[in-house]
Amino acid sequence: MRGGAPRSVAADPSALSTRNPESTLNYQQLLSVCGTATNAFLNLAESSGLKVRRLLLLGPDGRTKHVVAEVLLDQRWVIVDPAYRLIMRDAQGRLLTRKDLQDPLKFKQAISVVPNYPSEYSYEKFAHVRLARIPLQGLRLRRVLNSIYPGWDELVDWGLLLERESFLVLVVSGAMTVFFFLWRILLAWYADHRLRIPRFHFLEHVARAGAALFSTPEIK
Repeated sequence: MRGGAPRSVAADPSALSTRNPESTLNYQQLLSVCGTATNAFLNLAESSGLKVRRLLLLGPDGRTKHVVAEVLLDQRWVIVDPAYRLIMRDAQGRLLTRKDLQDPLKFKQAISVVPNYPSEYSYEKFAHVRLARIPLQGLRLRRVLNSIYPGWDELVDWGLLLERESFLVLVVSGAMTVFFFLWRILLAWYADHRLRIPRFHFLEHVARAGAALFSTPEIK
């Protein structure tokens, strides 16, 4: 990304697809934005066999202030900032994780190699999944999920779901289908065993209709 082929300049950057791997890598305007630059890096890293994931740096208000990447090297998730073509290292050249960069001294050492690197891009608050786009302030899902299962956003690789909208729709549709099917079974059990009310048993009616259709009627 630092010294690759010449990048094109789009007359209308807003018309570019920020999710298209080819576009994010080959247009200067997209590589100058942290989100799309990180997308380009993730695509390159994954195609090279590296295990990577996106990391969102959050401000005090919970909004995203910068986007970087984490790369799994020697069982450590080290930080790469694709927008500044920077691999975070300390003064001794040791690769740094997000926990390391919470140390102000190490953070200062890491960004000192890039002139005018914004010091507010610090690592006090971060996330892997952005829930702020959900209406009503994300329905406070992050607080609820953190209380139920701390570290849930690191449990799986969310990149494929977040970057491939069609796959996300497929997964959500499948999950909803399973949920409503189980909910129907629960309601049927409650109606049969608790309320004691007759139900319309669809499969029984289908079986009876099939028997009537394919069996030879008895003539008396």
